Amino acid sequence: MHVGRKNVSLQSYFNIKSETTMEVVITSENFEELKNGELPLVVDFWATWCGPCIKLGPVVEELAEKYAGQAKIGKLNIDDESDIVSEFRVRNIPTVLFFKDGELKDRSVGLVKLSDLEAKLQPLL
Repeated sequence: MHVGRKNVSLQSYFNIKSETTMEVVITSENFEELKNGELPLVVDFWATWCGPCIKLGPVVEELAEKYAGQAKIGKLNIDDESDIVSEFRVRNIPTVLFFKDGELKDRSVGLVKLSDLEAKLQPLL
């Protein structure tokens, strides 16, 4: 993949983008704290090799920007965090999970529009 004039992997591209947007990178180290935090948590389960996940990326980024300060929105790479994937029985990607007060409240599976994600997030705000 080309970003500017440099060749970078998709993994590097998404790590760079995550650091410059409102999205957070969700790992086993920060998941429990984010899940049990004051703000609702939206988690995009994705992988570098998943075409629909790549297409959903900008939608999740827009959601993160639009709801900054109202919800924590981030991405979890399924290849790096298999324990969380197993715990929530994520079988297909992209999958987006919605948490409030530490509990799973809703989920979205597949490539969806921003309005679909907003419809699931709104009741949690």
